[in-house]
Amino acid sequence: MSTVPYAILEAPSTLGLATDGVERLPDQLLDLGLAERIHARRAERLAVPPKEPTPDSETGTLNASAIATWSSKLADAVEAVLDAGEFPVVLGGDCTIALGSMLAFRRRGRYGLLFIDGNADFFQPEAEPNGEGASMDLAFVTGYGPSLLTDIEGRGPLVRPEDAVAFAYRDHKDQQEYGSQPLPEELKALDLPAVHAMGIEAAAREAVDHLTREELDGFFIHLDADCLDDAIMPAVDFRVPGGLSWDELGAALRVALSSGKAVGLEITIYNPLLDEDGSAGRGLTGVLAAALGTAAP
Repeated sequence: MSTVPYAILEAPSTLGLATDGVERLPDQLLDLGLAERIHARRAERLAVPPKEPTPDSETGTLNASAIATWSSKLADAVEAVLDAGEFPVVLGGDCTIALGSMLAFRRRGRYGLLFIDGNADFFQPEAEPNGEGASMDLAFVTGYGPSLLTDIEGRGPLVRPEDAVAFAYRDHKDQQEYGSQPLPEELKALDLPAVHAMGIEAAAREAVDHLTREELDGFFIHLDADCLDDAIMPAVDFRVPGGLSWDELGAALRVALSSGKAVGLEITIYNPLLDEDGSAGRGLTGVLAAALGTAAP
């Protein structure tokens, strides 16, 4: 079996959040030895433009123009890694980095998205209390929201809704309380109760089967640290009880990677400032290193 070497891109954007902290994710995981453990080349660290304190009046979204412009730069960096024959491991940042990652693949063909996240991230601007794009990224990337963010480079949707799987989210109460728009019917939804009812291996296989259909050129993996159980991953800005165990996340990643159709991975939202004893960061680095190995199939 041929393998593809890893290359790490540092994308420390907090443009999708009102708060800061997650921009330290790349430094922390790299300090914990992630690059060495997966034998990854450190490809590039992207500069991030300054943030505006109030949402843009046209889109109702914080830093909307900056996100749109910066997404093209991240896409260029992802494409450079792909052109070098490597598998991009993108260290965020907040969840809006998904727009740049998926733009890179949208330029190249039709790709799917395995969206492993504790939140469905499908808010619309008028329902998001702070105008934070990090609560709306799955909506934006599948074409729901202001065209500035859904139709970057005129390529929207960056992922067709039927080519995405929302996996292990558990923010149902929050969606209801603030009035998040529902996930579209054609977007495959396997929430945390469904994942636990099926068992992690079976649920991950069902997700991956959906993303390895013949019409797709491959699929990208979005991993938000808040998919993990709050008891082991308290170092996230928006905490919700429950979540996946380390073993469950590792199993899901292994099923996805072993398909041979995964084309890249991004990690978001882990906030080292909230990781008092460092255990959450060590656990995250460990599960990633174990699942990724030293090259991708």
